[in-house]
Amino acid sequence: MPTHPRYPLLFSPLDLGFTRLKNRVLMGSMHTGLEEAPNGFPRMAAYFAERARGGVGMIITGGIPPNAEGGSGSKLTTPEEAAQHRTITDAVHQADPDVKICMQILHTGPLARTPDCVAASAVKSRIGAFKPNELDEAGIEKQLSDFANCAALARQAGYDGVEIIGSAGYLLSTFLVQKTNLRTDRWGGPFENRMRFPVEVIRRVRAAVGPNFIVIFRISAMDMLEGGMAWDEIVQLAHGVQDAGANIISTHFCWHEAPVPTIATMVPRAAFTSVTGRLRKELKVPLITSNRINMPAVAESVLARGDADLISMARPMLADADLVVKARDGREDEINTCIACNQACLDHTFGGRQEVSCLVNPRACHETQLQYLPTANAKRLAVVGPGRPAWRMPRSPPSAAIR
Repeated sequence: MPTHPRYPLLFSPLDLGFTRLKNRVLMGSMHTGLEEAPNGFPRMAAYFAERARGGVGMIITGGIPPNAEGGSGSKLTTPEEAAQHRTITDAVHQADPDVKICMQILHTGPLARTPDCVAASAVKSRIGAFKPNELDEAGIEKQLSDFANCAALARQAGYDGVEIIGSAGYLLSTFLVQKTNLRTDRWGGPFENRMRFPVEVIRRVRAAVGPNFIVIFRISAMDMLEGGMAWDEIVQLAHGVQDAGANIISTHFCWHEAPVPTIATMVPRAAFTSVTGRLRKELKVPLITSNRINMPAVAESVLARGDADLISMARPMLADADLVVKARDGREDEINTCIACNQACLDHTFGGRQEVSCLVNPRACHETQLQYLPTANAKRLAVVGPGRPAWRMPRSPPSAAIR
């Protein structure tokens, strides 16, 4: 197969054995609020299908809880709920049969905005609304069964895989660190016990979905939290989930309550990919890296360094659904670039606004409502701006003042 002249690694396929990703570009998970919105499923279908047509190799949805205590809003617990998700998977596969779409199973644990929230121990998160209820042995078994059930229903709904998030201060990560795991039973104490729950989640999920289904585990490669996982614990956990059946490991950086910026404009491009590269040397499965990778040249350089096998570009896909197609066709100058402002995406999410969008692309998440259709009556318009003072104008202006 011929390679792309400018991005040979980015546009190379990735063989997972039972299936293949057509390129190395992943649309990472973002919770948009459409998951809970009225008429949200048709809107999500249009939103994801537009990105599938835009050229990505794989899409990961916003987080879907596996039970009521895992988070508010949309959940996946019954065949009837799975039927709703068919709207999304059918739209994506019709847009491009080669694009894979995976559903993220997100149990928010102590960050769930319900007094019924649960965690490894009754330790309140600094940013949580409630003190969580400590899971007993029966409660742990229920959570494991719910994860497996949710994954099986995701397959029934037509998804190509699931992503299990084990980072950021959500349920799985509360078992992993001593700060939030005060248990003295087989689920707490030494790290071998603390990692038991997330590893068992992967084992149960793999048993529920069979061998020919993508299972991704999102690991916290850097907690950036006092008392967080040490490097040898991160490696040990990665080996554990790999052996339990994960096909891909996705590296995540930072708990939500940690004070370190990771995705703001001030953060350098691809600032954390070397951490992914370090972990990649320890494992056999492909690794995903992310954070502040907003243009194809940056993504290609990450792959060229050997830092990852797949590049997650989440918010850049809000900014421009056609980013990958434009890169493929040599139209990089037309990419509507994510500026990492966080204003209409993350600020809306954490500020309690129902839906997110994008400051540089107001159509993001509003594809069924804001449509730019060809006009029947074309007009000639002049766009006139203040320009710059004459004494600062370049001798050869790159473009005309009036177009």
